[in-house]
Amino acid sequence: MTLSTPAALSAALEDLKAALPGAWTQDAEDMAPWLTEWRGRWTGETPILLQPRTTEDVSTAVAICARHGVAIVTQGGGTGLVGGQIPFGELLLSTRKLRTVRDVTPLDDAMTLEAGVTLLEAQQLAKEKDRFFPLSLAAEGSATIGGVISTNAGGTAVLRYGMMRDLVLGIEAVMPDGRVFNGLKRLRKDNTGYDLKQLFIGAEGTLGVVTAATLKLFPIMRSRATAIVGLDSHHAAVALLARAKAETGGGVEAFELMKRLGMALVLKNIPDTREPLESTPAWYVLIELTSGEPGAADSAMERLLTNAFDEGLIIDAAIAQNDAQKAAFWRLREEHSAGLKPEGGGWKHDVSVPVSQIADFIDEATAAVEKFHPGCRVSVFGHVGDGNLHYDVIPGVGEDVPAFIARWMEGSEIVHDVVARYNGSISAEHGLGRLKTDEARRYKSPLEIATMQAIRQAIDPQRIMNPAVLF
Repeated sequence: MTLSTPAALSAALEDLKAALPGAWTQDAEDMAPWLTEWRGRWTGETPILLQPRTTEDVSTAVAICARHGVAIVTQGGGTGLVGGQIPFGELLLSTRKLRTVRDVTPLDDAMTLEAGVTLLEAQQLAKEKDRFFPLSLAAEGSATIGGVISTNAGGTAVLRYGMMRDLVLGIEAVMPDGRVFNGLKRLRKDNTGYDLKQLFIGAEGTLGVVTAATLKLFPIMRSRATAIVGLDSHHAAVALLARAKAETGGGVEAFELMKRLGMALVLKNIPDTREPLESTPAWYVLIELTSGEPGAADSAMERLLTNAFDEGLIIDAAIAQNDAQKAAFWRLREEHSAGLKPEGGGWKHDVSVPVSQIADFIDEATAAVEKFHPGCRVSVFGHVGDGNLHYDVIPGVGEDVPAFIARWMEGSEIVHDVVARYNGSISAEHGLGRLKTDEARRYKSPLEIATMQAIRQAIDPQRIMNPAVLF
């Protein structure tokens, strides 16, 4: 990666300050919170933090940077876990102040929001209009629309509604030369050539800056049932998923797998959490069923669990009786990353494999890492309904943590080689960022890489947009 010359950078900073009064800062204290990744793995640096409030401001900023050949890293809520939002000398452009709600149209089942609106706010806006926006993840109070589009976030409801890529109808984005691509359509059908908006989704800020998006809305489900069940094995969890899908006719909205180790660490390290079941099973599944018919989800859940007990698929279960219990169940799942953090960190993997092969993958990967590093502990949790697992390897009790972390890349290669044997992906929902860009060359074909490079060269020939990621 080649950054601009000192003279070009100096000229760009002078022009940016003049063109964007009140929309920038060079105060080290103001910039510091946005220069360190959540887990503390990366701490970067930038000569300026740009904080545009309008698409026109973004266009002006990018055009100036393009004119001087100055590189930009775009950042949303800063919740990414692969370091793609952290600058190392590039200018940092935050979209958090792009906050306008441009339109919410229930009849079209669509809303248009600017990039700095948080995911939680988007959910609330939809609810106010008696609609549902389904993307939900643990960082939804901080994660922004622009960020979750740029990383193609998934979350807990992918099984029913798809990834962010499936939830976007239109996009407005500033191109690497400062021009504005206006693709904010509400259409469900537009068969007039390449679907250009898809280029920006999952591009991690390399093809431009997403400034606004038109998102799909859905009817609110009139009944929702949530349960945590205990199982003897992860193989039983895959079988339970198949039964749940078959019995409910597509009513499964979430199906989250958790190993006992992760649950135990949440209970140990996160205040105000409690064991959800009377037993302490080897594996847990959090199931959420929904229906457009009042009361139907509750009946379906009771029927499903009764049949699963009778077949020996599950050994324990608890159905949430109110919203507070539902929230408590979900908190046990959502706090898994935070629960593992006090153990000293670990080798974290965000992978996906075909649903039918999840249990076999867990067996093979666990045997491989335990052979490589005896005494390590494996925590598995994630959205088993769509094949996405967070496969984390943490140090043994009392182990030398820095020495353990030093083996991260070797350990990850072992896990990712197993993923590749199952024709899976080494990044299911966080992207490649700085963490996995080089490693991905091991698993992507030369043709895939060359095609991605050609697209990038055509759109950003100076390579000023997030230059350190995506080949």
